[in-house]
Amino acid sequence: MILKIIGHAFHYEMENLCRIFYPNDKIEKVYEQAETACDERTVETFMNETQVSVLCRIDGASACRKAQREQGGDDELLMAQLLFACLVEITGYRPSWGIVTGVRPSKLMIKLENEYGKQGARDYFSNQLLVNDEKTNLTCSVAEAESKIISLSKPESYSLYVSIPFCPSRCSYCSFVSHSISNANAKRLVPQYLEKLLEELEITGAIASELGLKLESIYFGGGTPSVLEASQLDALLTQIENHFDLSHLREYTVECGRPDTVTVQKLRTLKNHNVGRISINPQTFSQQVLDVIGRNHSVEQAVSAYKLARSLGFESINMDLIAGLESDTYEGFCESVDTAVTLAPDNITIHSLALKRSSQMVADGAQVADGNEAAKMLAYAQQRLTGAKYEPYYMYRQSKCVGNLENVGWAKQGKECLYNVFMMEECHTVLAVGAGAVTRLKQPEGDYIERIFNFKYPYEYISRFDELVQRKSRINSFYSSY
Repeated sequence: MILKIIGHAFHYEMENLCRIFYPNDKIEKVYEQAETACDERTVETFMNETQVSVLCRIDGASACRKAQREQGGDDELLMAQLLFACLVEITGYRPSWGIVTGVRPSKLMIKLENEYGKQGARDYFSNQLLVNDEKTNLTCSVAEAESKIISLSKPESYSLYVSIPFCPSRCSYCSFVSHSISNANAKRLVPQYLEKLLEELEITGAIASELGLKLESIYFGGGTPSVLEASQLDALLTQIENHFDLSHLREYTVECGRPDTVTVQKLRTLKNHNVGRISINPQTFSQQVLDVIGRNHSVEQAVSAYKLARSLGFESINMDLIAGLESDTYEGFCESVDTAVTLAPDNITIHSLALKRSSQMVADGAQVADGNEAAKMLAYAQQRLTGAKYEPYYMYRQSKCVGNLENVGWAKQGKECLYNVFMMEECHTVLAVGAGAVTRLKQPEGDYIERIFNFKYPYEYISRFDELVQRKSRINSFYSSY
């Protein structure tokens, strides 16, 4: 597809809108009136002193929309509305999220509610952003739940994220920087990686103590943290106890995402260190789909791992499911939702499949659910979970999700994951340790965010650790400036 940008600077938003309708197209942006080669798909966006217009010629069909510019008006919003109308006319497909392309619609809703009130914000979503009623209602519900959690955060609050970028194997849909320990080279890195991670935890704890920050939540992610041995988990958790003040801690989460990594010894280690929340993530309860996506565990293992965790006293357990996986069907996904609801974990997070370029699934050209089928899957999940007394409490969106859809965390009352909201809505500083981790420093009495990036890959994290430590010094200088 060729996207012509004439007389304006709204190329980013116009490209994102085109991707909603044509996610597999390579989009070439052309500026001003440059000559272009003939293409079966051309979108021309134009603005001058008085007018905004959009002309789409796609696969033999065409659509055009024009509007007069208003003094003090939002030209980008107007152009997005015109482009959306053209693409809906040509494709016959009306995305449920309208022209919203951002990753945090609930954050936008909260902002609009502060400006226009609840009804005014709802009307803006429906009439200006062209979001359908179902998604508008969902966003309002999530915004209300998130606001309660956001209110817990104070200027001196922070959360700790610990990255364990290793997995038992790599799933076909995965785009994370994680390494399969079935690879001998990756497995050899684990002891060295943990040695440096223990050191970074000590350094980070000292910084937090010096600044007088209060730790609200801890989250071990990855990767699969439970791929570590029980003794290795014990060493990390002990290091945190030795170097962080846990007296204000509201929540302690460790992802045990792969059921085939869950053992009695590991779970007891977590319990002994007061970890109160874990994730056991089947992604699907269809064995055939598990085999296709390379998940390398059985349905029975997922159920057994969950029941084991319950028997050992874990009172807050999350399960993830993904809508739109390769070879899954609407009926199969609904059965997975039903199974999860019957098991009754405290959180059920419903993800929409994201078609990331670095995943094996995309490289292989796998056939996955289209936007309409994925939307039906999410609608069923919402109806089933609501009926089972789960409530939506956080939401985010990723680029290249099937159907431009969303990921939603559902929780039983009082069982919401605080870290998910603290992190997603950028309520307070997140100090992050480990390969690929990103520290987010939040201005204590404002909205400014500064990021410190750790090295992505474990070998780089190990070999350039001294550089990483130097970067951490920016935490002190950031807080000293406020």
